[in-house]
Amino acid sequence: MSMQGRITRTSGAKVKRALGVQAALEWAFRVEKAQLDLPPPEDVVEEGFGFGLEYVLMQRAALGCKVDGGRHKMGSYTHEDAEVIAATVAGMPDRLGGKRMAIRVAELARAGLTPDWMPGAVPRCVPVEIKRNRHGDRAASIVVGTERVLIRGKWRTLEVRACPVTFSPHPQQIDSARRAYDEWWRALGWVRDGLMAGRMLREVEVTAVMPKVQPWERSQVRRP
Repeated sequence: MSMQGRITRTSGAKVKRALGVQAALEWAFRVEKAQLDLPPPEDVVEEGFGFGLEYVLMQRAALGCKVDGGRHKMGSYTHEDAEVIAATVAGMPDRLGGKRMAIRVAELARAGLTPDWMPGAVPRCVPVEIKRNRHGDRAASIVVGTERVLIRGKWRTLEVRACPVTFSPHPQQIDSARRAYDEWWRALGWVRDGLMAGRMLREVEVTAVMPKVQPWERSQVRRP
């Protein structure tokens, strides 16, 4: 069912559908199949005289015109609000990751996913290598030196062996995953603020609702 079909009416006026920014992004990219219209690199000169979506949006704001739908979703209509959301994401500033972050936000929304911040991950000390035989698994060891020992009245040279260990998952891996979540969260905040301030959506209202901020902090709180 189209977005227009789900809009309820009161006294002849359309009632906007309220969505948090993550839900709005998933609706635009996953349901309406909106696509990013990213600006070309600075060193690339576009051919022809076509206008990008940002120009269309500027004209809409100035003249009150509607955005033409159906440019990206072949054979069906892409809701104009989805186009506005996609254009907003495409304008991601460099301080928040620019085009790279815009693509990441769109891809996650299209897949209906939240960045993996490695819930419950705790670094554990584990052997670097495990050897398996018919007796089971055991940690592989390496020679780290030799010692002279007296055994039954004779001096013998024995190997000193140690088991190399590492931490898995590595603390840096966990930190990297959670920094990536923070960056995505800030990017969604920017998109939310832009859509709320721009007031360009006709049938969708983006609310202040955001995904959890640093959910790993809450997950580490122990219950009494």
